[in-house]
Parts: sequence; structure tokens; C-alpha cells
Amino acid sequence: MTDDDQHAKGSVSYLMEMGALKRAKRSGWWICGVKDPETIAEHSFRTAIIGSVLAMMEGADPAKVALLCTFHDTQETRVGDIPWIGRRYLEAKSNEVVTADQVANAHPAVASGIQAIVHEYENGDSLEVLVAHDADRLECMIQGLEYLEQGYRNAQEWVDSTRAKLKTPSAIELANAAQDMSSADWQRVYLR
Repeated sequence: MTDDDQHAKGSVSYLMEMGALKRAKRSGWWICGVKDPETIAEHSFRTAIIGSVLAMMEGADPAKVALLCTFHDTQETRVGDIPWIGRRYLEAKSNEVVTADQVANAHPAVASGIQAIVHEYENGDSLEVLVAHDADRLECMIQGLEYLEQGYRNAQEWVDSTRAKLKTPSAIELANAAQDMSSADWQRVYLR
């Protein structure tokens, strides 16, 4: 087998591993009593959308923020979604170490590119990184509001704690707006 064949198989292996994110549930919501919480992929998708919107509002690069958001939880195929309470008792490898293992057999350009994205998300201090982190928090807050609507009143603590961590003016502005909306309000604009 040639190096190109091995790199192609390694890259596809990574892509197939990412499919596990479509099946893996966000476990922190179980603590709130949510019986069937969102998957990691569902969370990451909306985080990337929110990140793009926040980036446009903050004058950051929307494509860069979406990229950072897309890869921010990909390590959870290997370590799972460890809720904050669980992190007090566990020592997991850093996201950079897990990512390096995930892409070890991928095409070198793929491996270095993905590792750079994860490293930047975890360690960077650019506006794009700040916005990506706020997007992750805002998505969690909005998801919590949706769970509150569904009757999971224990989600209120998650809404409040993630909202308190928002840093950018745009994320705070959107969080304020979200507080007074229902998940069905988006369609009412078009029904008038």
C-alpha cells in the first residue's frame, strides 16, 4: 500500500469516526433530567451557525469562527462528553493530545490543519477564538431554554451559568433576546 493510500484510509477513518458524534448524546443534560438530550453533532452544528452570526456582529471572520466551532468537541468520540461535575473526578488527556491521536494516520495536511484548529480553539486569544467560545456557551444557553420549554426546570441553572460566562457584547445581546422568546417564535414573523 502506498503512502497516499494509507493517508487516504487514515483521513476517511477520521471522517467515519466523526460520524459517532451524530450518535453520542450530550451527557450534562441527563443531570438536568433530560431523557433524550441533543447529540454532540447537533450541538456542534448550531454552535457553528451561532458562531458565524456572532462573528458577523463582532467584526470577526465568520468562516474562521465556524471552523473553530465545528471542531471544538470532535475529541468527544474518544473521551465522551464529560459534564463539568465529572471533570472534578477525572483526568482526561488534553483535546490537542486526543486530536493528534485521531488524525495520526490522516493525510499530513489534514492532520496538521485539524491539529492547528483545535490548538487555536484551546489556546488562542484572538477575537475569533473569543467568539467561538461564546458561541459554544450561547448554544448551551439556548438549548437550555428549549429544555425549559419542554418542562425540564432543572435546565434553568445551566441557562444561568452559561449566560453568566458570555463575554462579547453580541453574545450578551442575543442572550437577552433569547430570554424573552419561545422556540416557535421564529416562525411567527412569517405568519403575520
